[in-house]
Amino acid sequence: MTTTAEVEKPRTEPGPERAPRPRPGRIRRIGLPYLLLLPALVLELLVHLVPMVIGIVMSFKELTQFYIRDWGTAPWSGLDNYKVSVDFDAPVGEALLHSFLVTVGFTLLSVGLCWLIGTAAAIFMQDTFRGRGLLRALFLVPYALPVYAAVITWVFMFQHDNGLVNHVLHDQLHLTDKPSFWLIGDNSFYALLTVSVWKGWPFAFLIVMAGLQNIPGELYEAAALDGAGRWQQIRRITLPSLGAVNQVLLLVLFLWTFNDFNTPFVLFGRAAPEAADLISVHIYQASFVTWNFGTGSAMSVLLLLFLLAVTGVYLAVTSRGRRASHAR
Repeated sequence: MTTTAEVEKPRTEPGPERAPRPRPGRIRRIGLPYLLLLPALVLELLVHLVPMVIGIVMSFKELTQFYIRDWGTAPWSGLDNYKVSVDFDAPVGEALLHSFLVTVGFTLLSVGLCWLIGTAAAIFMQDTFRGRGLLRALFLVPYALPVYAAVITWVFMFQHDNGLVNHVLHDQLHLTDKPSFWLIGDNSFYALLTVSVWKGWPFAFLIVMAGLQNIPGELYEAAALDGAGRWQQIRRITLPSLGAVNQVLLLVLFLWTFNDFNTPFVLFGRAAPEAADLISVHIYQASFVTWNFGTGSAMSVLLLLFLLAVTGVYLAVTSRGRRASHAR
């Protein structure tokens, strides 16, 4: 009987596993989205970032009409342009402060009315009735029209002698003693606010209407069974469910309205009335009318910093509110 000796083979400890090399096809698949985004990033750099950097550089120069042909040779002024802009006891700073306050009041009223009208219209359009599709399309007409065509139409409507607004208010309804001047004086603020709200509320209507599609209908059915009325359903279900949508909507409306240049420029021309002197037109006048591009650039940088600060505070407050609501 022969026995075979069992020979134990030496055990080798497993070495560290090598990470698999990415295949060339995988690299191409990963890099393709970035390659497709490259043209948009280059255009964004050329259209937005480069002019922004140039504007910041110009704000530190004494750039007037004497150096407009070769602005690079303009002497450096340091923070002088900023000091002139924020010196509210001097004429330049006082005018800028007035324009800033007018813009803040105009923006708050316009954003508030746009959100209120748009939300009310979106909630109303949730009910099914005959002609809802046509009415929904008509609601979006002000938003779809080109800005210049829409505002020029309002310019004709606000005319003193033969405008539609005075014809309705004075001749038809007899609400005023005499035809009003809407494009000059204090009434210019209300004319600008009217055009801004008319042009902006369909956007709020569109966003809120899209947000309403995500609210389950079972919530309204359960609330109706519990005896909740229409207003209670809106207050307890609709508005809380639209919280995230409204946060983004209000921020976008605020930024768009605060920076709006086309509406006041087309409505009033190069010289806006004092009551409707929005900061965008004011900066334009400080740059292209008085030919002081250094001061105008400093005002633009200050406006950018203000909007960044407001956006940061708004996002911080809203995100803290969301975390607090989730913690409950």
